[in-house]
Amino acid sequence: MAYTIHTPEGTRDRLFAECRDRRDTQTALTDLFRRRSYSEVSTPEVEFYDLFLRSGNPIPQEAMLKIIDRSGKIMVMRPDCTAPIARVAATKLKHLPLPQRLYYAETVFRSGDQHRGGSSEIAQCGVELIGAAGRKADLEMIAMAVDALRACGLARFHIELGHAGFFRSLAERMELEEDQVEELRTLIEGKNFAALGDFLAPYQGQSATAALGKLSRLFGGAEVLEEAEALAGENEALSYLRELYEALCGAGYGKYLRFDLGLVHQIDYYTGVVFRGYVEGAGDAVLSGGRYDRLVGDFGRPAPATGFAVDVDAVAACRPGTELPRVGTLVHFAAGELDRALTAVDGRAAGTCELSPCETLEETLALARSKGALHVLVLDADGERMVEV
Repeated sequence: MAYTIHTPEGTRDRLFAECRDRRDTQTALTDLFRRRSYSEVSTPEVEFYDLFLRSGNPIPQEAMLKIIDRSGKIMVMRPDCTAPIARVAATKLKHLPLPQRLYYAETVFRSGDQHRGGSSEIAQCGVELIGAAGRKADLEMIAMAVDALRACGLARFHIELGHAGFFRSLAERMELEEDQVEELRTLIEGKNFAALGDFLAPYQGQSATAALGKLSRLFGGAEVLEEAEALAGENEALSYLRELYEALCGAGYGKYLRFDLGLVHQIDYYTGVVFRGYVEGAGDAVLSGGRYDRLVGDFGRPAPATGFAVDVDAVAACRPGTELPRVGTLVHFAAGELDRALTAVDGRAAGTCELSPCETLEETLALARSKGALHVLVLDADGERMVEV
């Protein structure tokens, strides 16, 4: 019985059309990034574990794939691109003026939940705008997120906007301990309504309780902002989201935008606007990002920053499928005719013509039949002729 070698858990092989779809998606994204004056950077696939501890990275340590180097130091396969790029911006690029516009096309590695069938290898394309704070920078990043999905040929998608400051301001009114704030955040993010109700029960009557209890349900169009204000009162984060929304609507982006004020994931990492992108046909967000103004400073150069990452494979799976060209012609060439044979292949549409490795014409014809090709181009001392298969 033959021994079958499988790929490691969370990984898989990609073949033919799937490879082309992935590459086309990466190209669409990186072409957009370059047009917007973002420059490519690349960081090692292996980083020191301390890098992510130092940065307060939101990736749980159990999700990191760890290895030990020869000196005994703990290293991880890169679980995230933002922290390493923040390191580069604060060190290798520290003499360059801000803002810096950087992009990447990398693979990140995470140990997913084996029961969910998640991938351990995630191809990402993303951007980081480092050293720019305020409304214009946030507008640029949200518009770029919309344009990134449009550039991939997607039509039915939307970007959901939230703000880390809204949850934080409500939690501060509750005067909770740090561990209680984290428990509250987890309940809201997980939309665990029953447990959330139990958690908030002792705080009934406080001004923020009603808003926190409905935070997971505050998603939809611009009316969500009005509902949130009715619950929580005037709020700086809500006013800022409305300001961004009105500006983006004026630029034609409004139809792609929605709100989700329950976006409280990784709330200590993000400091302002947060957003996620969803595409019809994908089971989860295909784009995620937001403002993280403290991270670059953790590496020695304080600078505000914002950015997002796109899950390339998830987006590629939602695009119209690529039909690979069929080989219609094989080139059978005699000794001394290699140059002419290669010219014949290169002069035809990619993937529709290939060289025959066979020594005899009969063998080439048999190969053509097995491939479903219709013709064999014969090149020899007598010239060239086309043979029907």
